[in-house]
Amino acid sequence: MMSAGVDTAVAERAPARPARLPRQRGIELALIVLAVLLSVYGYCAVGLARNGTLPPGAAGYGAGLGVLALLAHLAVRFRAPYADPLLLPIGVLLNGLGLVLIYRLDLETPGDRAAPTQLVWSTLGIGLFIVVVAALRDHRLLQRYAYVSVVAALVLLCLPILFPAVNGARIWVRIAGFSLQPGEFAKVLLAVFFAAYLAANRNALAYAGRRVWFVQLPTGRVLGPIVSVWLVSVGVLVLERDLGTSLLFFGLFVVLLYVATGRTGWIAVGLLLAGLGAVAVGRFEPHVHGRVEDWLHPFASIDAGQGPGQLAQSLFAFAAGGVLGTGLGNGHSVLIGFAVKSDFILATAGEELGLAGLSALFLLYALLVERGYRAGLSLREPFGRLLAIGLASLVALQVFVIAGGVTGLIPLTGMAMPFLAQGGSSVVTNWTIVALLIRVSHSARRQYDGKPAP
Repeated sequence: MMSAGVDTAVAERAPARPARLPRQRGIELALIVLAVLLSVYGYCAVGLARNGTLPPGAAGYGAGLGVLALLAHLAVRFRAPYADPLLLPIGVLLNGLGLVLIYRLDLETPGDRAAPTQLVWSTLGIGLFIVVVAALRDHRLLQRYAYVSVVAALVLLCLPILFPAVNGARIWVRIAGFSLQPGEFAKVLLAVFFAAYLAANRNALAYAGRRVWFVQLPTGRVLGPIVSVWLVSVGVLVLERDLGTSLLFFGLFVVLLYVATGRTGWIAVGLLLAGLGAVAVGRFEPHVHGRVEDWLHPFASIDAGQGPGQLAQSLFAFAAGGVLGTGLGNGHSVLIGFAVKSDFILATAGEELGLAGLSALFLLYALLVERGYRAGLSLREPFGRLLAIGLASLVALQVFVIAGGVTGLIPLTGMAMPFLAQGGSSVVTNWTIVALLIRVSHSARRQYDGKPAP
């Protein structure tokens, strides 16, 4: 009896074993299978609508996308087992739907097929995703390369100046038929630099300096370097007439400055400066002024007897879609013209999937951004928090700018919808963003399992 009492007392004094955090890799795999099946269903629906038969490449498309998604899942399962289980399936579904929409538009333009090239870029993007997840053991290693990142970003931003303009903007590098948009890669590098610099100087930014109206201005020694980098990057983009990316960088800068300092005054300053800059550029830069005029008067060309322009055709496509859409393959958004597979691909989704399908797409983007914010806010160290919030904000700002442009909410900016639109640089960059968010979320959830980040 005494021995039993001693054993009971020892058991009561022994610390309880902490409950292990579920890794949820099975949930991730099930969602990936669902994402691949939905993409294959969309591919088959296009073939049935256009030709009355299943497209001959349906099995190959499903197998290819499934293998790529499975390899990405295995990389996460073995190298980042605590990662958020929703990030990868969302990326697979958006990428798959993008390939379906581009294939559907290819049927209207047999001399200009973009789906095979986009599939190659998607493969490269998922390959880079696997490399980042497998090779980057700890996201904090990126903090050591802050200044290397900013130098590389500025070099990438300056490269298009050496090449001729395309559609009024110098954002492309074209060599021997191969085209690349360096600004897409530069935005990730600048996010790394901003996150590293603000994490190292957050206290000085928040509490040093003097207060001017409602903003606590830091000393020039602290704020000067990051403002200089931002001004140079935005100035180069203005010279290249890439106002969409310059707006994206400005928004990234303001968001991270607010998160680092906790001062809401920076939001007000950012909105004021953005408004002043937009008015100035819209008045004095002819290319941007033309887009502002199209935004203010989208039906002016119809009134002049010249037929509808791109924005008017986009609005007609959204109107034709109604609530449930015309069905994949049954729309007429190809009338928009040359940018239907890139800038205006959202109009195809709006017409053929309707308001319901468009809302589902926006919810996928919102969920991707929310999971990025959640991973960042769960971390206890500032660099990872700022990096995750910065990367998620890039996606949020880009979706807002593009969706606002094609729906007539704001002037057009000529950017690619993440994962959906034609553009190799864009899809590779967005897979890199998802990979980095996977790494950050792994560290965030691992720390609550009683284990430090690797």
